[in-house]
Amino acid sequence: MPYDQKKIVEAIRAFERGEIVVVMDDDGRENEGDLIVAAVHCTPEKMAFIVRNTSGIVCTPMLREDARRLNLAPMVA
Repeated sequence: MPYDQKKIVEAIRAFERGEIVVVMDDDGRENEGDLIVAAVHCTPEKMAFIVRNTSGIVCTPMLREDARRLNLAPMVA
């Protein structure tokens, strides 16, 4: 799949501005989009928008130690 460098740069700039970005995966994979926002710019309003307009499942990368401290168990498929 060819990548459009201009669109990638636009997405990075949008992240820097705190915008929510739709990232699409490949047709051969799940063929779906994810709403993504840079954590540093995430607000309760943006999170509510994401939850309301998606499946409601929120994913975030996190250190194992932080997940344990927050009492978060790994998700299973």
